[in-house]
Amino acid sequence: MRRAVFAIIAAFAVTIGFAGPALAEWPDKPVRLLVPYSAGGANDLLGRVFADQLSKTFGQTFFVENKTGGGGMIANEAAARAAPDGYTLEVSGMPSLVLGPVMTKSTSIDPIKDFTHIAYLGGPPNVFVVHESLGVNSFKELLALMKREKDGVQYVSPNVGAVGNMVAEYVADKEKVKLVHIAYRGGGSAIQDLVAGHVKVGSMTLSTTRPHILAGKLKALAVSSEKRLPEFPDVPTLSELGYPELVVTTWYSLSGPAGLPRDIVTKLNAAVNKAMELPEVQKHLETEMVQTKAMTPEEITAYMQSQVKLWTPTASRIAAQN
Repeated sequence: MRRAVFAIIAAFAVTIGFAGPALAEWPDKPVRLLVPYSAGGANDLLGRVFADQLSKTFGQTFFVENKTGGGGMIANEAAARAAPDGYTLEVSGMPSLVLGPVMTKSTSIDPIKDFTHIAYLGGPPNVFVVHESLGVNSFKELLALMKREKDGVQYVSPNVGAVGNMVAEYVADKEKVKLVHIAYRGGGSAIQDLVAGHVKVGSMTLSTTRPHILAGKLKALAVSSEKRLPEFPDVPTLSELGYPELVVTTWYSLSGPAGLPRDIVTKLNAAVNKAMELPEVQKHLETEMVQTKAMTPEEITAYMQSQVKLWTPTASRIAAQN
């Protein structure tokens, strides 16, 4: 009789979660945030801001691990193949998960099926800029120049597959004009040549070009934000200019492997959205020209799906040319 009673008690304890390791509540050890790119970039800086806030929220260390290479695919694959226990996450988004799998033919990563998308972090909009010596004062004038130059107008972006590259090629395809992409290995070297006037046209993030626009060395012609920006009220949006689909930023998000437990996803989503309201986080986002908003896990997943659908044709075309 005594054995039967103990058996019933033990079974009940397991059922309600009082037995063994089930006592531990996530997170009870450090959580790593994989960043697909090198330290110092927008992806890395944003990851560190939120890693710091998540550490404070959960009382456990969230640390950034820069896992570079393969156009973001090394980090993608590590995140997708990690155990779905909440201890390996990725600061993913537009560059690595929307564009990366299309641009990198050697990967089999699926940006939807292989991940649990948790929260939207945001990013800076893209801007078409020209060197002051080009003598172009509007996006309409830039398009006219593109149509006149049969051999193509040269432009810079940070690298092949960057959002700036995608936006420029999307416009070129829609307008049936030729552009010649001058690719770099990052925004720093690209902006140097643009400001020096070695190349006259750029399609880059506003965070990179902003100081030079304010200094009068570059002229902003169109921005990919949803609305005109208070700091640049005379710069029209691409949506205004006839490209409603080009409301786009170089945005980042927080993701984990497929099958991440719902309670962990809910906790992380709430923590990220709450962190966005903090003055110190808002100050960083404003400094980096990052546009963001709170999204539920369902909303960021749907947004990821829509972005994959929108950008895959352009990314595929660029990948075939390189």
